[in-house]
Amino acid sequence: MENLPKKVRSKKLNTRVDLTAMVSVSFLLIIFFMVTIELSKPKILDLSSRDNGCCDCREYRDYGENRSITLMLGENNKLIYYMGLLDSPIIAPKEIKYGREGIRKELLKRKKSILEFAAKGAKPKNLIVIIKPSKKSNYGNLVDILDEMKIAEIDTYAIVPEFTPKETKLLASK
Repeated sequence: MENLPKKVRSKKLNTRVDLTAMVSVSFLLIIFFMVTIELSKPKILDLSSRDNGCCDCREYRDYGENRSITLMLGENNKLIYYMGLLDSPIIAPKEIKYGREGIRKELLKRKKSILEFAAKGAKPKNLIVIIKPSKKSNYGNLVDILDEMKIAEIDTYAIVPEFTPKETKLLASK
């Protein structure tokens, strides 16, 4: 009995798993996704005029209307633009062509005049373009106008799908 080999017992390993690193990584991921969601929210500019009798209409006209151009896209590559409000436009509605000698030339001219006006100490500094594609306009025309915004370096523009009844009539008549 003395020479009997001893039973070799296997050494038990520690089965406890340390999850500290996993918890740290998961919190970092949660924070990362929360920040990215917050930064990816679209930034919009409120272009509606809310005149409740508290403001002088002349002050609004000098500031907002003088720097806003509305582009209406119609069927068969039709493009109509006006500056200001349709009821009292600064530039009456006109049909214009796409491209370098058409809308791009007009946008650059208006942007230059606003920058000159701002250099004299006036408030407005940017040109605001409101793009209104009709249901009958094609997608290519919208892409062309967005390209013109990039080429003319106009940062403030909005795509508004709604038309007023006057704008609908104007787009159908010309």
